[in-house]
Amino acid sequence: MRQNKTTAPSRDPNSQQLKVFNRPRRTCPFTGSKAIKIDYKDVRTLSRFVTERGRIMPRRITFVSMKAQRRLSIAIKRARFLALMPYVAQ
Repeated sequence: MRQNKTTAPSRDPNSQQLKVFNRPRRTCPFTGSKAIKIDYKDVRTLSRFVTERGRIMPRRITFVSMKAQRRLSIAIKRARFLALMPYVAQ
């Protein structure tokens, strides 16, 4: 005999509850009072947003705003073109 999967699980007070963590919301590092300036010559800052394989990291991982992500990708591409950063990992 099959069980009906549409029934709700029991509300047992002794069952394990999901813990909720109150983490501060991550914000864009390029906006705000202590903002980092995006500059193609600052390779150390740009390398934080590039993977070890040489790919530009997506916004959902780095929490960069959309406007700053566009400026960041242009700065990374410019630094690559001027041979300040590698295109791919060696």
